[in-house]
Amino acid sequence: MELHHEFTVPVPVDEAWRTLLDIERVAPCMPGASVEEYDGKTVTGAVKVRVGPITVTYKGTAVFEEQDETAHRLVLIAGGRETRGQGTARATVTGTLSEHDGGTAVSVRTDLTVTGRPAQFGRGVMAEVGDRLVGQFAACLSQRLTEPAGSATVAETSPDEPLDLFRTAGTPLAKRAAAVAAAVLGVLVAARVRRWRQARRK
Repeated sequence: MELHHEFTVPVPVDEAWRTLLDIERVAPCMPGASVEEYDGKTVTGAVKVRVGPITVTYKGTAVFEEQDETAHRLVLIAGGRETRGQGTARATVTGTLSEHDGGTAVSVRTDLTVTGRPAQFGRGVMAEVGDRLVGQFAACLSQRLTEPAGSATVAETSPDEPLDLFRTAGTPLAKRAAAVAAAVLGVLVAARVRRWRQARRK
């Protein structure tokens, strides 16, 4: 699925470019994400996602395939796998920066493929969750760019706190997600009851 997001930050484009490439500086603004290592091109880390009572952790890498400082364009290829499951996530992220009223407009296109439990929500829910997450990231990044380094007032997410899809989605989307989860749970319960009955007949 392809997602497109845009936001602005209140600093010149060259400063915004340098900041976005400073992974360790911006990582705390990414909900559920933690960085283990960064060598200037490859990022190794993890993303925690909570789906109701279940927390899914993806571990993997993200590689900068392109960093065009003149055009202010970058391409990031990211991939991860569940640490306890078969689910995977892969994304190609293309970001472009341009001057806008003294600040910087950031355009991000994401080609995302997700398998496993979070994928059950479908494109609509994932797109709306993505909108909210980008909004949170943009607000945090704007504060981080305009406040003194080390300021305690900058809003950020703890690396140990997973991204809660239900809470991020909001009440209407959470109800839709809960309905899907309930349906899956119903199928699992029915399957267990069927196996239990079959076992008693033997």
